[in-house]
Amino acid sequence: MDATRFGIEEEFLLLDASALVPLSGSGIVERVKGPAPGGGMITSEYLTCQFECATDPVRTLAEAGEQLGGMRRMLASLAPENAIVAATGAPLAQWGAPLISASKHYDDVQSLLGQLTRQHAVNGLHVHVEVFGDEERVRALRRVRAWLPVLLALSANSPFTYGVASGLASWRSVLIRRLPVSWAPPAFCDADEYHRTVEQLVTVGLLPSRGSTSWAVRLSERFDTVEVRVADAQLRVDDALLLTSLMRAIVVSVDLPDAAPPAAELDAALWLAARHGMDARLFTPDGEIEDAWTATERMLEGIRDALDQLGDAAFVDEHLGRIRSEGTGSERQLRAYESGGAQALGDLYRDW
Repeated sequence: MDATRFGIEEEFLLLDASALVPLSGSGIVERVKGPAPGGGMITSEYLTCQFECATDPVRTLAEAGEQLGGMRRMLASLAPENAIVAATGAPLAQWGAPLISASKHYDDVQSLLGQLTRQHAVNGLHVHVEVFGDEERVRALRRVRAWLPVLLALSANSPFTYGVASGLASWRSVLIRRLPVSWAPPAFCDADEYHRTVEQLVTVGLLPSRGSTSWAVRLSERFDTVEVRVADAQLRVDDALLLTSLMRAIVVSVDLPDAAPPAAELDAALWLAARHGMDARLFTPDGEIEDAWTATERMLEGIRDALDQLGDAAFVDEHLGRIRSEGTGSERQLRAYESGGAQALGDLYRDW
């Protein structure tokens, strides 16, 4: 198997170092002045308190990790003295209405969302995997769709809202769920159905453009890629690389069964994953029920050959073991906050 190209997009929040609430980062991106040294690009995001770091197309986790680490270091160096650049799915708390970044596209999004924007300081990890041909991309989308709850459970990293524990492992996912055309996509039978559906959603006004779907996995409108968007932003670079390696392996594992979980069961499983993280009990493609770690092991069985051929198997095994031991990002955040409040949580954000 050739080393399929992929790209990673990480979103970050600029937070006040004491209260851990979002701050406007206007002007920071302008100081980057083009591509980041070592590769990748840092850009503004929907809100002025957000940034996105996107790698160049790469073929190995080592290349991706070098670029992600370099861009994280650059953002940290550009942040004001009283601020932290945090890779968390949602902030501890938010005061007031956020400022929207200047962009015609973002103006259209704000017009569509109305007051939903007030709580939309959310960060995700988006992974593009190169797949040539629309029909092949739709088949890959179906493969990823079946494993979205497992990927969400593993990636849960947003346990707070309004300054307290939300009771959910991924508060970001609940906020995303309020958006039009969000969470799991339908099990499209072919590319024509996919493109026809998106075009209809734009026509009726549910989307400002074809590239604005908020599905947890979608076809990119700009690249020859399947874009997996289910994960919260990750605390550490290795956390992001673990999720990336799993997503890429699912996309390229053409021998995986073509499972199409019913929409109701998939929706329920995603909610349970958002609520409980790796303590969730999930539906299998056959309608049975299993715990999230058993589901993870079953997923690994299906993609093991791809992980071996891509050279990612040892990395995945090591870092899944670390997640078992240390917990997901949400569990680590909760422990830090319980032990030392905002100061300990801020220290965790800096330790990437």
